[in-house]
Order: sequence, then C-alpha cells, then structure tokens
Amino acid sequence: MLKVESPAKHLMAHGISTCAGCSMELAARYLLKAAGPQSIVVIPPGCAALLSGFGAETVVKVPVFQGNLENTAAYAAGIRAGLEVLGKEGINVVGFAGDGATVDIGLQALSAAFERGDHILYVCYDNEAYMNTGIQGSASTFPDAWTTTTPAGKEGLGKNMLEIAAAHRIPYAATASAGYVNDLARKLTAAVQAAREKGPAYLHISTPCPTGWRFDPALTIAVAKAAVQTRAWNLVEVVDGDWRLTVEVKDPKPIGEYLRLQGRFRALTPEQEAKLQQLVDSEYEKLLAHLK
Repeated sequence: MLKVESPAKHLMAHGISTCAGCSMELAARYLLKAAGPQSIVVIPPGCAALLSGFGAETVVKVPVFQGNLENTAAYAAGIRAGLEVLGKEGINVVGFAGDGATVDIGLQALSAAFERGDHILYVCYDNEAYMNTGIQGSASTFPDAWTTTTPAGKEGLGKNMLEIAAAHRIPYAATASAGYVNDLARKLTAAVQAAREKGPAYLHISTPCPTGWRFDPALTIAVAKAAVQTRAWNLVEVVDGDWRLTVEVKDPKPIGEYLRLQGRFRALTPEQEAKLQQLVDSEYEKLLAHLK
C-alpha cells in the first residue's frame, strides 16, 4: 500500500478531503494558527469532523475530540474544568462547530457555558445549513434560500447569534467572514486571549459553501466578500459590551449582486429580492442602534 506523507507548514495537513472551495477549512486553518499548538479542540459530527480524522489518522497536530452534535460547549467546558483540576495552565480549549450544532441543537449547552463563565473559545462556522448530511435548512439559513428541507425557500428570519451571545454579557463576541481574513485573524487572536484571561469568547464566521449554495468553488471568496459588501453579513465586534463595526461598508451594493452568485436563490422573484433588500436594510439599521 502506498503511504503518502506531506509535511504541513502549520498545524493542519495539506490536501485534506473537504469539498473544493470549502471556506470552513480556511477558517479552521486560521483558528489553529491563532490558538497555537497548546490547544484542545472539540468538534461535533459535521463538515469539520473530518479534521479530527478516522481511526489512527488525523489531519491536525493538536488533540481533537469529537463529541455529540448537541454538546460541543459542554464537552469543552468539561475539558477546561479537568485541566483546572489537574493544574494545567496555558492550554486553549476550543469548540469548533457548524451552525446546525450551534444555532439549533447546541444552543442550550452553549448558553450554559456562557452563563457559567467557562474559559472556552467557541467558534461557529456558518454555512447556513446541515451541509454534511444533505443540505437541510437550519435556523441560520438565509431567508428565501433553497435547501432540501426548504425547496420553496426558507421562511422567516433566523436567529441572531451575535445578539444572543452578547446578551449573556460574555467578554468577547464577534462576527467574521472567510472573505476578510485579516479581520478574521485579528478577531481569532483577540478571542483566544479573551477566553484565556476573562471568560467565554464567541466568534461566528460566515463560511460560504459551494456545494450547498450552488456556486463555482472558485467563487468562494467572491461570495463571502459580496455578503459583506451588500450588508447581508456585517462584521462586528462586541468587547465587554461595547459594539463596533470592524469593516464599515459606506456604499453597499444591491443585495442582488450577492444573491445572483448562488444557485440556491435562482427561483427568487423580483418581489422577493426587493423584500430581501428591505430586510437587509432594516437589520443594518437595528445594528446601528447597538453602536450608539
């Protein structure tokens, strides 16, 4: 049997088996770079589960534990407590989960960790559906988007996880995008430091999915940037309760320039597009209220 070995420059191997154009992988690489080798990562079943490997194989150079879909934050909190009992310092404990395992199924465990003030970093990579199991809609799916469980388009506005996290009065919460990696890298560093020194830190990263969103894998970064440039996804940081925009889009593009990059919106009518433009504008006005 041929054994192929390729030395990785950082903490994750090259040539791993994510889908072409996967921005979750990009986010994970930046996460590991920020957290460093003295880290333990908890990953639930989902797209990122392949990072933890199978059998005796893994693609990362840090310990990774794969738990249940609903308990990522609880496992991370338990690992943190165990380290404290053992007197082990300087180890970052990180939860890395998708939107389904965070916004839907894992929200209760995450809320409890926030409430207890556990010193963990929790990172949600948001591809807006259960991509690993068949592109089923989640509470993070963009309105009117096609998924296999919302074939006529997702109804209603999803949960605002940044507001939910900030409402727990944790020291650090932020949104980020795979299309703005400098902003992402800085926030990951800040979140790691906050989790180490103050308490829970939460980062919610928009990670476009070529497979589920129906676009050419070569367009991943373009789609991620379009979300920010149309204000469909805003880059915000909440530090000790103070909100601020980290990337201000003063002259936003029409929402259609984001929607038409993706096949999941191909059945959208002009009337629906107009409503989505109103929705994006309205949500931005609500966000500005936090900044005053």
